[in-house]
Amino acid sequence: MNNPLAARIRPSELSDVVGQKHLLQKGRPLYNMIENGNIPNLIFYGPSGVGKTTVASIIAQKTKRALRRLNGTNASTQDIKDIVAQLDTFEAPNGILLYLDEIQYFNKRQQQSLLEYIENGKITLIASTTENPYFYIYPAILSRSTVFEFKAVEWSEIVPAVERGFRFLSEESGMQLIVGDGVAEKIARGCGGDVRKALNSVENCFYAAEVKDGKKNITLETAEELTQKSAVKYDREGDEHYDILSAYQKSMRGSDVNAALHYLARLLEAGDLPSACRRLMVCAAEDVGLAYPQIIPIVKAAVDAALMVGMPEAKIPLADAVILVASAPKSNSGVMAIDAAMDDIQKGNYGPIPRNLQNKHFDGEDAEVKGQFYLYPHDYENNWTEQQYLPDIIKNAKYYVAGSNKNEQAFKTYWDKIKGENK
Repeated sequence: MNNPLAARIRPSELSDVVGQKHLLQKGRPLYNMIENGNIPNLIFYGPSGVGKTTVASIIAQKTKRALRRLNGTNASTQDIKDIVAQLDTFEAPNGILLYLDEIQYFNKRQQQSLLEYIENGKITLIASTTENPYFYIYPAILSRSTVFEFKAVEWSEIVPAVERGFRFLSEESGMQLIVGDGVAEKIARGCGGDVRKALNSVENCFYAAEVKDGKKNITLETAEELTQKSAVKYDREGDEHYDILSAYQKSMRGSDVNAALHYLARLLEAGDLPSACRRLMVCAAEDVGLAYPQIIPIVKAAVDAALMVGMPEAKIPLADAVILVASAPKSNSGVMAIDAAMDDIQKGNYGPIPRNLQNKHFDGEDAEVKGQFYLYPHDYENNWTEQQYLPDIIKNAKYYVAGSNKNEQAFKTYWDKIKGENK
């Protein structure tokens, strides 16, 4: 069985790598390192299918080092020992370039086993990860490595790779291809910045295309049917999950309706309806809050409707609610107030509940003044009277500061007047 198309047409020169111009343009640090042949230990961080393995292969060619590959999902410490055993032999006369994919799956002991050899330079490590290396990679490895971030490739940069893939398959098979208008763009747009996924779609279209008069005709309909859905890079346990959720809530908080809808669409396209609903509810309470308190039951109703009908119709009430939250006036006075109160509790700033607020407990013999002395506010004008509610130790604490919005200022004006009249 042939290797995948992406492997068969893997670039051998930096100039042929799709995307990553911020790393591989002439004069950039990584470009210069590779061209000069002086390669330190490297960590390539970024999503799948964006050139990390390809660049590692080019480095191995240029440094004339033996390339060995391991994958953190299935490699063992013994695999590392087997590679180390090849050092200073005819198999690796110039040292070994170890490409360790998915290093985040290596445990601390496995990563530590590499330290001695990457320090003395006998093994040059190029580790790749789709997760933030500063969270998942052992600090001793990080301190001996240089991190470069690879980014998802823009669809417009993938189109030439798709066209090249079709040309390669035509030449390889000896069969003429007729590629319909819009096919390359459809595949490039649908791969979510993953060149490997785009080339897989090219290969699928090639093998699925109908042959007429000795020619393969690849139509837009075929491309639409076979291009993998999931233009969205998304892993519910990975950084991208939290990045999208963060951008989603921050866009609503920042009152950018279009951005909020964009990130909602990414969540829904990835099938993550629960997270879209949860963050929407949180944002309604946290970021709109008391500026428009009616928004909470409204958003709750929209979320309930979305969960009841499911996708694809769920997008409709959720879009309405996202637009409402993003467009509404904002106030974080509620969350700031509860955070301040909880901070006091965590610091131990609390004391006995004032006697007038207790549940009519029996006064012990040691009580200097017996009786509860609770003042029922509804017995007084304007349904309010002054009395102490906080424990003595924090009786003057102020947690809530009214927001500048019309709603909270109206309440503040009302209570300033009432409480001022009763003092």
